[in-house]
Amino acid sequence: MTSDPRKGLSRRNFLISTAATGGMLAAPAVLAQTTAMEDSTEIETTVRESTRRNLSSFRTLHWRDFFSNLNNGAILCDIDSRCVHFWSADESIYRLYPSSVPLSEDLTRRGTTQVIQKVDGPSWRPTPAMRQRNPEWPEFVPPGPDNPLGTHALYLSWTYYRVHGTHDTRKIGRRSSNGCIGLYNEHIAELFGYARVGTQVLLI
Repeated sequence: MTSDPRKGLSRRNFLISTAATGGMLAAPAVLAQTTAMEDSTEIETTVRESTRRNLSSFRTLHWRDFFSNLNNGAILCDIDSRCVHFWSADESIYRLYPSSVPLSEDLTRRGTTQVIQKVDGPSWRPTPAMRQRNPEWPEFVPPGPDNPLGTHALYLSWTYYRVHGTHDTRKIGRRSSNGCIGLYNEHIAELFGYARVGTQVLLI
């Protein structure tokens, strides 16, 4: 690794440094929404075994069991089943995607939130606390193949929480994140097109 942590940090070294610390980061405090929407605590650990998931094994659900209406559409993140459901406002579209979920219950937040920002090509910044624990990590990761947020991200009203893509497809279907919900890049791109600012989101 170079002397300047902002330069020459390969994805492999970045993941190795994460694994070396056990892949665990302290759960972020849930603070009031900030304007630094690119900040995130999301760093996923390396998953060394490829996991194949069969969508037909997931339960299809009805939105009325979880939402009172479909205003602006609805996203349900089922952490136990490790999948994401989407219903469009007019009920013409229903999608079911496999996902990565938080590593442990203490990193998991459940409840109702909403999409407050959509970013095509998100950037990523570690929080100050993360930089203190891991000074070798970069201060900023631009959009691209080294970015932990993949190709697209839906920012939620909870600070630091996202539904986003991942370039490491081995993570999908696993407990591999530090709070966020991860999808295959092709799936987050599709969901990104369906969701809008104001789409309601429920994590169960």
